[in-house]
Amino acid sequence: QVQLVESGGGLAQPGGSLRLSCAASGRINIINVMGWYRVAPGKQRELVATITSGGPTNYADSVKGRFTISRDNAKNTVYLQMNGLKPEDTAEYYCSAEIVTTTWARNVYWGQGTQVTVSS
Repeated sequence: QVQLVESGGGLAQPGGSLRLSCAASGRINIINVMGWYRVAPGKQRELVATITSGGPTNYADSVKGRFTISRDNAKNTVYLQMNGLKPEDTAEYYCSAEIVTTTWARNVYWGQGTQVTVSS
């Protein structure tokens, strides 16, 4: 009933930039918090950044000052602008969203993931 579709991953050189997008679609009534998480090889999933419907943001210390999360509520889309990329940013990136559906069910939904590789 609800889908999150990510795009924008790929290969970047150290110091380079990438922009991830995640669009939510389906029987959506309200989207609360949206966020990005990542899973690096051999590591657990970690929070990258979140943004509430009103705009306040939260970032992992490792990405502060380099990554910017934003959202377009009219398009049900969240973005992650990644600048100053480092090899340690290499991971599978997943978007998530807490969504209240048109039947008033509240769940956290996840995208399928998009690979980001930072290498020279």
